Amino acid sequence: MLIGLGIIILGFTIIGLDREPHGFGFMGLTLGPILTMLGFLFQFFAIFYRTEKK
Repeated sequence: MLIGLGIIILGFTIIGLDREPHGFGFMGLTLGPILTMLGFLFQFFAIFYRTEKK
């Protein structure tokens, strides 16, 4: 779960680092949100994943 949290923080950081006004560049509109969404999906699977018990 810490990996997912790190990916989410990285996504928001990339959104904030965009040099275009109001974040309207590639990093703010494409790369950052995609990384943030991947982080949330990673969290979802980390919470609901079950190992098979024998």
